[in-house]
Amino acid sequence: MPISNAAFVRSTVILLIAGMLSLLGIVGTSLWLVHKVQDYFTGFIEVREVRSAAADLLSTLKDAETGQRGFVITGETAFRRPYDDALKAVAERQATLGEKAALFHRYGERIAGINDLVARKLVELAETVEAVEQGKSADAVEQVKTDRGRFLMDELRQRLGGIMADADRELEEGVTDTLWSAGALQWTTMIGAIAIIGVLGGAVVVIAQYTRDLVAARREVETLNTTLEKRVDERTEELIRANQEVQRFAYIVTHDLRAPLVNIMGFTSELQASLSSIQAYVLADGKAPSEADILEARRAASEDLPEAIGFIRSSTKKMDGLINAILKISRDGRRELKIERVDIKALVATGAAAVGHQVSEADGEVAIGDSLPTVVSDRLSLEQVFGNLFDNAIKYRAPGRPLRISVTSRGGGRAGFVIEFTDNGRGIAPEDHERVFELFRRSGAQDKPGEGIGLAHVRSLMRNLGGDIVVRSELGQGTTFVLRLPPDLSKVVRSMQA
Repeated sequence: MPISNAAFVRSTVILLIAGMLSLLGIVGTSLWLVHKVQDYFTGFIEVREVRSAAADLLSTLKDAETGQRGFVITGETAFRRPYDDALKAVAERQATLGEKAALFHRYGERIAGINDLVARKLVELAETVEAVEQGKSADAVEQVKTDRGRFLMDELRQRLGGIMADADRELEEGVTDTLWSAGALQWTTMIGAIAIIGVLGGAVVVIAQYTRDLVAARREVETLNTTLEKRVDERTEELIRANQEVQRFAYIVTHDLRAPLVNIMGFTSELQASLSSIQAYVLADGKAPSEADILEARRAASEDLPEAIGFIRSSTKKMDGLINAILKISRDGRRELKIERVDIKALVATGAAAVGHQVSEADGEVAIGDSLPTVVSDRLSLEQVFGNLFDNAIKYRAPGRPLRISVTSRGGGRAGFVIEFTDNGRGIAPEDHERVFELFRRSGAQDKPGEGIGLAHVRSLMRNLGGDIVVRSELGQGTTFVLRLPPDLSKVVRSMQA
């Protein structure tokens, strides 16, 4: 089904809106996912820094405890160096942990307790180191052997380890969320790409269909233009032909009617001359007419007057026949056509039956083809056409051979049906093929009665039916009349009215 302009615009707008919504959805979702990934990454870094700070503080305290115990056991200054180094870094590690943990409420609330434990641990470490420095190594060892330092360190390990464990869990969750966001972003991109490809594909389909319809419409317009040009050419040719026929008809009428009028005028003058001779005899006023007047009056009464009257009568009769023939063609041209379905085969069979006795007298036969069509046309006009053709075939049959008539048909494409009416009569000379269709014109020997209007009448009828008739013939070889007839006269009438 061809796509209309409104449907094309509607489809294009829908596809554009769908594409825009898809693009906005992709961009919006992508930005949201990117923002989420950034949030996860920022949180990941911050949690990681908290864990690192806790681990660093615990490691520093362990270093301080290790140095403290080495110094207490050995009393050597070299073992005290790790203690001193760790002691210097503890404050920095505490500050770093406090700063990083302050970003998280769950960690920040633990810092005060951790700092208190660190302070107590440092005091415990400082007391043992100071005892060793004062030479009280045994007291320092005894103090180390108590559970005070171990309990403090275990508590610090537990609290700082708790922060690290919690941070590890949060880091794992952050990694999981980040991977989910990355996967969602990937799927969003893929789904968006598919949606955009779908929109583009739909747009391509709509545009291709619209383009195809435009091309088809253009071809149809070109075809219509070509057909229109052909119809215009045909109408122009018909007008030219009709104008030529009008000119020939005017010439024929004026020529053929003028001849009897000239005869009438001439013989009227002859009547007037003869009347003068009779008047000289009849109106002698008591004078005895001369012998020459008597002879002249007798010759006028016996010869000149009857001859002039006879020629005048024959001329008027010929004029009457010509005028009646013109009126007949004019009446047929003005008659309203009655359009109906006509079976040409049945119509031809009826026409053949009407002249069956004449065909039999000529020892002839009529062959009617089985392929004769059924058309929508005017029955009376077709009856007159085939009646005239049958009459001509019988009238102009070749002497000495049986009459043969055949009526066949074939398809003529756009022109409709082609019906061929063939006889084996005496034929028509090539130079007379067009002449026989002219009014008052006949071909060959004028040994048959007629006024020369039959075939002119047939052509007029055929053209009124939207068709035409031409002839193929050679002298002595018979004649074929080729009739072209449209299948539906109603369409021809509508076309002519349009």
